[in-house]
Amino acid sequence: MMVGDFFKSSPDFCSAEFRNVKTSASSRQSYGDEAIGYVQLKKESGLCTVKCRICPEHKVTTKSYSVTMVVNEMEGLVKKIECHDCTASEGCCKHAIAFLMWVHRRSEEPSCTSVECYWKKSKLSKVGRSLKITTAKELSKSRPTLKPNSLQTSVLEKFLEEGNKRKLECQILKHQPSYDHQSYSLHQLTIQLKGCKDAEEFLCRTSAMYDVKKIRQMELETRNQSENPEFEKTNTVTITEVQYNDIYVRDVLQKIEEFWRKYIFPLLVRNTAF
Repeated sequence: MMVGDFFKSSPDFCSAEFRNVKTSASSRQSYGDEAIGYVQLKKESGLCTVKCRICPEHKVTTKSYSVTMVVNEMEGLVKKIECHDCTASEGCCKHAIAFLMWVHRRSEEPSCTSVECYWKKSKLSKVGRSLKITTAKELSKSRPTLKPNSLQTSVLEKFLEEGNKRKLECQILKHQPSYDHQSYSLHQLTIQLKGCKDAEEFLCRTSAMYDVKKIRQMELETRNQSENPEFEKTNTVTITEVQYNDIYVRDVLQKIEEFWRKYIFPLLVRNTAF
């Protein structure tokens, strides 16, 4: 309301252009927040005087302009706002509008325990004066304090050791040679044995990779995995098109049933008995 009343009552900003195209362009946040710096504030007898230094938009290396704004806090009105160095300060000055909208944005900021200092150089005035490049010679002045790969290797080994103890679900552990839990999944076996011509060859080569000890270990590690919420996320399903043969499918199912009866079911019965 305070900003609207000021534009409404000020002839410099109202009569100059009724469509307020230039006013909207000057009040944009991308310019005001980058150009304004060295903000000062003084309160006396109900009047709040705010001063700043604003960097010109097109001549960023020149001297910044001084802008002053006076606000009557008792009545909630902006009494005046003036740019002292701009040649267009007698009329509709873009720097005055930018400062007014900058103060308005600062007044809308939520309160916090820390106080930000606005007595600093504006970001726009630093263009062309900061360091643009750094040579390799300047980067190599200091000598490395750590030996290469010594600390990194020890940290990685400790992490892998501790991760295996705690059985962490970490991606880096799944790529280690000691992690064989995932390598026996059907998805990984399909990738490893993708050269098989038919299902019978796949089952023969798969059976040769398993023994009773490995089967028991996999059974213990995969107990109650359906109750784990991560099971549905990590479970991978591969759909493969095959030629259907009723006799061949029955033969494969019979071999699978024999495999489970011979190796899997005895372990389940033994664990249930305990």
